Amino acid sequence: MSSKRNLMMAIGIITLAALSRLVPHIPNFAPITATALFAGIYLPRKYAFIIPVCAMLLSDLLIGFDWSSLGYVYGSFIAIGVIGHWVRAHRAMSSLLIATVGSSLLFFLVTNFGVWANPNSWYPRTLAGLIECLVAGIPFYRNTLLGDVTYTLGMVGAYELIQRKIFLSSSIRGVPDKSV
Repeated sequence: MSSKRNLMMAIGIITLAALSRLVPHIPNFAPITATALFAGIYLPRKYAFIIPVCAMLLSDLLIGFDWSSLGYVYGSFIAIGVIGHWVRAHRAMSSLLIATVGSSLLFFLVTNFGVWANPNSWYPRTLAGLIECLVAGIPFYRNTLLGDVTYTLGMVGAYELIQRKIFLSSSIRGVPDKSV
């Protein structure tokens, strides 16, 4: 893929992901994890980190920043971009599903740890307090997991279908596939 096409795709993904956080939606049902995975799978390495962070920054400018958890949230999305690179190396539906569920779990654990570790947290700084914090986050995890699976499968599926259609239409016209 050309660098201009990569840049245009990145800008489009950032814009759509940021907008999706601004329109009314089911709580925690957002495409940011999917965008980080998608970028890690299909785009050059730097985009796996830039896309989710830019989408979050743009939308947080309008929604408001939660400074107490920002490092945990943004750091999670950067780590999820790395997971996307793992999927790139292990191209299989099972790898994609494992990465998606694992990314949701990673985000859940890291961000809830951040809530617990916050000096202003309601939870005591004990193992029991951490467990209490994690248990309190479980209802939010359901929507996170559903959103991550839905958006990831939707984005990857749509991209793969488009790529196949482009490949098939160029093959039918006798144009050799340049991606091989």
